[in-house]
Amino acid sequence: MSTKLTLILGGARSGKSDYAEKLAAEMGRRVLYIATAEAGDEEMAARIEAHRRARPAGWQTLEASRNVGAALAAIDDCPDALLLDCVTLLVSNIMLAMESEPQAAIDAAVQAEIEAIVAAQKQLDAPLIVVSNEVGLGLVPPYPSSRVYRDVLGRANQRLAALADRVLFMVAGLPMVVKD
Repeated sequence: MSTKLTLILGGARSGKSDYAEKLAAEMGRRVLYIATAEAGDEEMAARIEAHRRARPAGWQTLEASRNVGAALAAIDDCPDALLLDCVTLLVSNIMLAMESEPQAAIDAAVQAEIEAIVAAQKQLDAPLIVVSNEVGLGLVPPYPSSRVYRDVLGRANQRLAALADRVLFMVAGLPMVVKD
């Protein structure tokens, strides 16, 4: 089996997750969906529940808001494909957990998490589809914490893109090949 890594980038509601799920389903029936969202309020809890109900019955779900690499490394039964949705929330979760830390420490923690995820994927020898938002196309954020988030996520996306075999950019539900 190939250890192919596919990164799917795009803006909010660009079709990233739907396309990622379609790709994962094409890779086999046994998909491990790695969910990074946390139910911080009622709206988010409802969104998470809707996502759970919409996934195919045969898919397994690993809910890991942080330490995704360690959680993947502990898996014994290798799935046909891994789908991580999404790095955007993973970076946010790490950043919130480290809010009193300097940007360099947050950056280092995020980069270490990416390396751990990729190492676990190679250990499992399963294809990995990663979903992340592209947040660098808009205006410069007005708040320091927003700028830190944009910068940290941007560097995370760059590292994933460098490691990926394939990078897609979603626009209005259509995939554009950036790297293949």
